[in-house]
Parts: sequence; C-alpha cells; structure tokens
Amino acid sequence: MNVVTPPSTVLPDQLSAAAEQGRICALAAQGQRDLQRQAARYPDLFAGRAFDAALFSNIALAIAFGAPWCTAEQLRLTNRMVLWGFALDWRIDYLAKSRADVDRVVAGALAVAEGASPDADDPLGRLLAELRDDLAAVPAFAELGGAWRAAVRRTVTAMAREWEWKTARERDGEPLPGFTEYLANADNLACTVVNVAHWIWTGDAETHRRLDRLVTVSDEVQRVLRLVNDLATYERDLEWGDLNALLLVDDRAEVDQRIVELVERCTELLAPLSGGCPLQAAYLARQIGFSSGFYRSADFWGQR
Repeated sequence: MNVVTPPSTVLPDQLSAAAEQGRICALAAQGQRDLQRQAARYPDLFAGRAFDAALFSNIALAIAFGAPWCTAEQLRLTNRMVLWGFALDWRIDYLAKSRADVDRVVAGALAVAEGASPDADDPLGRLLAELRDDLAAVPAFAELGGAWRAAVRRTVTAMAREWEWKTARERDGEPLPGFTEYLANADNLACTVVNVAHWIWTGDAETHRRLDRLVTVSDEVQRVLRLVNDLATYERDLEWGDLNALLLVDDRAEVDQRIVELVERCTELLAPLSGGCPLQAAYLARQIGFSSGFYRSADFWGQR
C-alpha cells in the first residue's frame, strides 16, 4: 500500500483554504442530512432514481458554497426551497400527462402560496405550506410576502409554459420557441424563488429594503445559470425530451456569447449592491461561480 508523505513544509494559505473548504463541506453535509429527512417525510414526491443521494448532496453543496457565512439552521429553509423546486419540476415536466394535470399542480401551488391549506392528497402543496409558514414567522414577511408569492407564481407559470412548448412540439409538431423567448422563461429554473426565500429568511434590514433590486439582479443571474445548465446537460435533455438552448440556435457559440454578455451585465448590476448588501452581492456572484465549476463534470439529477 502506498503511503502519501506530506511535504515537509505546508504552505499556510493552503492549510487555511483547505480548512475553510472543509468547513463549508461540513455545512453541506448537515444540509444534506436535513434534505434526506425531508424527502423521507414525502415519499410520494421523491421516489425514483432521479432523487438519489447525490441530488440531495448537490443541492446542499450549492447552497453552502453560495452562502458559507450562514449557519446550517439559516440554510435549512433555503435548501428545502430548492428541494421544492425539484419536486415541482418533476411533477410538471415528467409526471404530468395532460394540461389538466399541469393546471392542478399550478393551482395547488398558487393557492398555498396565497395562504390556503393544501389538500390532503397534495404532498407538493404540503411541502410548500411548511415553507410558507416558516417564512411567515419572520416579521418582515408581512411586508415582503408579496415578493415571495410573486416569485412562486412566476416559477410555476414558467414551468407550465415550458411543458406546453414541449407538448405542442411532440403532439402537434409546433415549432419550438425562439432563443430569446426561451431565455425570458428562465424562471423555470426556480433560482430567483429560492433567492427570495433565502433573503427574507436570513437577510438584515438593508437586504429587506433592497429586495426588489436584488430580485432584478437575481433574474439576470438566473438566466446565466439557465444557459450554463443547458450547455452541460444537453445529452441528458435529449434523452429525457427536455428543451435546451442548444436546440434553438444554429451554433453553440451563440449561447456561449450570450453567457459572456449576461455575466458582464450581472457584474455591472452587482457592483452598486456590494456597498449596502455585500453578502447578498457575493451570494449571487458565487452562484454563477459555483455553477460554472460544477457543471463542467456533474449534474444535479440522478438517473431517470
């Protein structure tokens, strides 16, 4: 057996960097365990190979590296909000067989977001109701709840719109949307809805005051992540019958160029925020950085 012999002199900055990365991974490990416990409470939502242990790990890692200054308790709701987004995506994209199925999911989510009690046979609604009730315990939710409800509406509407695009192509041979129209529907990635919940749950008074501005920047970041995701998951999207930006352009270079432009735009928008909301500006920047690295060799979903 080969034994790795450490160098006689270990650079202090390497020790420090590795220690910080280890701390963040521990934060993610706590998040993963919480997500697995949540999933076990909703077996009807998270059955199947697509919801494997790596999915829960990937979610927790993304959130921990996005906001490493937070505690595990602070990130609990953020992680669970991402989990809801994956469950919503699965229900609409892969389980819905008709427009009525999609409308039922959308109506249920919107009703719960507005304060209704979920139906007993609606586990997705029950999960969202838990998140809503946790957020409602934050005093600022009385004023900011409308932003969260709007983000939920945009997310479920965007997922339903993508389902309609895919179904129209498969059923009636309708043309796919244009690249610009597709990118405008990036709320189907469920990024901004998570960010809004995160900022309400963990943010300070200045974060809450600037929430509208943060949402505007988050929407631009969300478009970057939509395209970065598409570049990495093209083969899987073909296999699963999903839409992908590469299906809508003649040359991949067009998507690459749009990412460059969007990142430049995000950088411009983040600069003014770094003064009053430095952590939230860093959070958005780190989302771009983490996704750019993660998608080079991995995907969130397990096998279908």
